[in-house]
Amino acid sequence: MPRARYKQVVDRLAAEIRGGQLVPGTRLPTHRQLARDHGVALATATRIYAELEGMGLVSGETGRGTFVRETALPPGLGIDQPASSPDLLDLNFNYSSLPGQANLLRKALRELAMGGDMEALLRYQPHAGRQHEQQAVAHHLRDRGLYTQAANLLLVSGAQHGLAITAMALLHPGDVIAVDALTYSGFKVLAETYRLELAPIPAAGNGPDIEALRQLCKTRRVRALYCMPTLHNPLGWVLDLATREHLVALAREHGLLIIEDATYAFLADQPPAPIAALAPERTVYVGGFSKSVATGLRVGFVVAPSAWVPALERCIRATTWNTPSVMTAIVCRWLEDGSVTRLEAEKREDAIQRQVLARQILDGLPLVGHPASYFIWLPLGEDVRADQVAMALLQQGVAVSTAEPFCTSAHVPHALRLALGSLGLEELGQALRTVRRVLDRLSY
Repeated sequence: MPRARYKQVVDRLAAEIRGGQLVPGTRLPTHRQLARDHGVALATATRIYAELEGMGLVSGETGRGTFVRETALPPGLGIDQPASSPDLLDLNFNYSSLPGQANLLRKALRELAMGGDMEALLRYQPHAGRQHEQQAVAHHLRDRGLYTQAANLLLVSGAQHGLAITAMALLHPGDVIAVDALTYSGFKVLAETYRLELAPIPAAGNGPDIEALRQLCKTRRVRALYCMPTLHNPLGWVLDLATREHLVALAREHGLLIIEDATYAFLADQPPAPIAALAPERTVYVGGFSKSVATGLRVGFVVAPSAWVPALERCIRATTWNTPSVMTAIVCRWLEDGSVTRLEAEKREDAIQRQVLARQILDGLPLVGHPASYFIWLPLGEDVRADQVAMALLQQGVAVSTAEPFCTSAHVPHALRLALGSLGLEELGQALRTVRRVLDRLSY
């Protein structure tokens, strides 16, 4: 088929989609039917649909066909960023805050101004943080079952920065990283940036399919495993001790580096020991205080084996030099006076209350999640498309995330992730009732 004619078919279908003649959700002809309709080879028909998919206009779904996507969704919606309009009820992004936290910050700033060496906060800090600050965070991690020396703990500018320096220091472009088929969207962005190949592991019950991971390690040269064993985002699972031990045994057998993301671990009450406690020689443990205290506090931590600390320090120097000294000082003050522990306990109770509300309003739907987490995973019915639901909700003033930002496999399930932590309880109830009405109207 001449290139000009091939492009004509692509351009015509694209124009019909953008012009509304082919509405979102329309099932397009099969590849064979498209080939017959235009008198082209099957491979050319496949190429036409691939180009339309690359333009974000259609999506191919195994066993179902090729469908027109909802193109009216604003760019960026559903990829873990706050809703851009103040009028939107945001179920897309979690930035939970408890009453009184602003006053807590005012008090901390006053105390910081009245005492201590203020001049020291204006100077460069050691790349991994000052020793007493490292010790404060290390002491706090004992409550999570992780006992580490201050020298093995590096302070970073939030958990995402911790993941980034881990990739910079310990991985190389082209490395294969085993991840859950549904995983944290920020790690997907990081992998794309550093040209890492993500190999998806399917879920099996309340955790990853261990046998699938075993087979992957036998057939591919897997460099690392990225996991969230304690309160997975977006599925909310907390792996039991036996599963953690299986993962450690596999990692040791195949020489895997383990990246343990503990961003939401504070929400799980008395979980099993972190993987970093079971395999400290090969695990990088990453967390922060953005979710447990406040998103504006860009202070996080990385715990790593001694041999890897120098490389991680160099990457901190190359990216931020050191964490913001004022923010770090405030966090450490709150660690020492018990404020962080209190806030974490109060946020667990807050998350439980929000889960109860969500499960009451969405009763009867196949909800997936932890009873103390700030998000719920909602698989959709066979005939319901996630992009259509997201657009319908957006028109009703509610922003949600589809499965696409979290999916690492070729097949993207039709599902929503509902973030519960960013709205007041009254607004949250309003938003969830809107979700229920839209799903009922679309014949869920």
